[in-house]
Amino acid sequence: MGAGWPRDEDARAIAAGRHADPFSILGLHQHQGGWTLAAFVPDAERLIVETPDGEFSARAWPGVSGFFTCDLPGWSGYLLRAEGAGWSWSFKDPYSFGPVLGELDEYLLGQGQHQRLWQALGGHLITHEGVDGAHFAVWAPNAERVSVVGGFNTWDGRRHVMRKRGATGIWEIFIPALAEGESYKYEIRAADGVILPLKADPVGFDSEHPPRNASVLRRLPEEHREESREGNRGADTEGDWLTHRGLRNSVDAPISIYEVHSGSWRRGPGGRFLSWAELGEQLLGYVEWMGYTHIELLPISEFPFDGSWGYQPIGLFAPTVRHGTPDEFRAFIALAHQRGIGVILDWVPGHFPTDPHGLGRFDGTALYEHQDPKEGFHQDWNTLIYNYGRAEVSNYLISNALYWLEVYGADGLRVDAVASMLYRDYSREVGQWVPNRDGGRENYEAIAMLQAMNSAVYGHCPWALTAAEESTSFPGVSRPVDRGGLGFGFKWNMGWMNDSLDYMRLDPVYRRFHHNKMTFASSYAYSENFILPISHDEVVHGKGSMIGKMPGEGAQAFANLRAFYGFMWGHPGKKLLFMGQDFAQGREWSHDRGLDWDLEGVAAHQGVQAWVRDLNHLYRATPALHLHDSRPEGFSWILADEAEASVFAWARFGKADDAPVVVAVNMTPVERQIRLGLPAKGRWREALNSDSQRYGGGNLGNLGVVLAGNEGAHGMPASGMVVLPPLSAVFLVHEKE
Repeated sequence: MGAGWPRDEDARAIAAGRHADPFSILGLHQHQGGWTLAAFVPDAERLIVETPDGEFSARAWPGVSGFFTCDLPGWSGYLLRAEGAGWSWSFKDPYSFGPVLGELDEYLLGQGQHQRLWQALGGHLITHEGVDGAHFAVWAPNAERVSVVGGFNTWDGRRHVMRKRGATGIWEIFIPALAEGESYKYEIRAADGVILPLKADPVGFDSEHPPRNASVLRRLPEEHREESREGNRGADTEGDWLTHRGLRNSVDAPISIYEVHSGSWRRGPGGRFLSWAELGEQLLGYVEWMGYTHIELLPISEFPFDGSWGYQPIGLFAPTVRHGTPDEFRAFIALAHQRGIGVILDWVPGHFPTDPHGLGRFDGTALYEHQDPKEGFHQDWNTLIYNYGRAEVSNYLISNALYWLEVYGADGLRVDAVASMLYRDYSREVGQWVPNRDGGRENYEAIAMLQAMNSAVYGHCPWALTAAEESTSFPGVSRPVDRGGLGFGFKWNMGWMNDSLDYMRLDPVYRRFHHNKMTFASSYAYSENFILPISHDEVVHGKGSMIGKMPGEGAQAFANLRAFYGFMWGHPGKKLLFMGQDFAQGREWSHDRGLDWDLEGVAAHQGVQAWVRDLNHLYRATPALHLHDSRPEGFSWILADEAEASVFAWARFGKADDAPVVVAVNMTPVERQIRLGLPAKGRWREALNSDSQRYGGGNLGNLGVVLAGNEGAHGMPASGMVVLPPLSAVFLVHEKE
């Protein structure tokens, strides 16, 4: 050993877990012309170094238990064999391996421009320098020391202290012999010397079952696909979807979304969560049968508290373990594609919870969040707000958006709570928020992040769909970024939802005074690419169920609901309906139990279900009902001002040779017989009538057909006598002569 090396203070600092750079001490180092190995093995009483030149006994460091040194004749590979407490074990020294991350990774990470962050950070099972093991990398720029801990090292933060990669703030280490399924966390010593609560991996790919919250080493599904390419994994059938999904996710496509909370759609025996395989069979089978084009899953990124429904995630890169492994989730999406169903994931870049194992003060400082609670704390939700102005944080979120699309094959992202991101004064009183640099309320940094996210998504995944839950009149939400917009593909039409539900709650006798609540949306229907949502938010927190919102008793309430769904499916805009509302579940939704599937056997509920199913199939099969959802040439009012009768009628158009459709809705419990203007003479097939006995109605209507003559009415060139049953929606499709 070279004189004076290692220093006693280094040995003591390593043993105490205080040393910030153990790679400069541990492992094999050349010093003053010789080679000296230093190792820290706390459980060892004796340490032997096995080399190609023979075995060498290491010297225990005086006064520092577990610290050993050994002079070696030269540089060579070696294996350590430790003995202690009657045991003997051999292992590769993690401090004998060089870095894994390359210069390009380091540069991109330092610039906050590594759009595939998951390929560099997190825990990866790899072969490094000919040895199998796991590589860990994490961003913690203000930490004094970062260690990987787990059962493999008795959760001892002194054993696997990581290597800091210069100014990037990235720490990394390769640990030999670790295998898939190993749980781990990071132990971080802050700059002030305080050991923080153990942290889950911000880029971890799997997690323990709550309430345990360690990250779990797991191969990414893309790595499994590479290894099992010959197995095909249903690639031919999925490939058909992948080939055409850009068209199926476009503004011209029929998009009818079934919104699902995967934990409460249905429960297994004993109330357990269904696995991804069970959901693939049961949920996707139901969605296909009902005719929905897409499902939207409430957030599936790992989250600690069931009652958050996933909207307070901590493991942004880990699909929740409640239903299975990451590879099983990837298989679920592949099966959806095989069935012709797109998968949209709720994505939450607006905030994160304060749980100590999460991102909050990750390295002892406000790293992912703002330091000032006026910018960094959500008062409504008791959560922390991302610091979008920090390049690494913005990069983290943008990369995560790409991750779900590229690794798991998801078709799109619905971005939660966008309004809370756009405005610095969101839900804050005067004096509780920090203005932007121009003194205004807009959050420029969040806007820039959302624009960059959408640019990255549509740049790398042009077939994808992004949708914003945005409840204000912020301009250009679904306008392209290069035209000054936020760049989303779609925006939820919260105004339509609020107005129409306010109207539907009214006793029909009062609806004539609020007629404009149902017509107002047509005045702005093409300002954005809209989705019409009846989401989970409308059936929780005391809001009851959709059938519970309808006035009247028994059959009248069901007729109201069917009429409303008919209005919704006929109105311009893509469709979204939360689970259970398509069979008129009576109870308010609860995340703690499955839906009331026994209602499927009750005639009135079965009728609503059949109505929604037939609406979906007509909507998908009829270009006039979807092609111009976002363009004014696809819509024309016929009756917009019949407030006294509470009747609405309009025409929908597709291409020139597509059959037009007329939708007429009667929102009173009185039958209406009217001469209705129609876009063309001839036969108009009564394609759907919500009063049909099939749906639980009184079976009134037009006997399947309306004949239109040349007599014009309501600004249309033709007209015909139309019967509108009480509380009904009727769809008429023109038949070519």
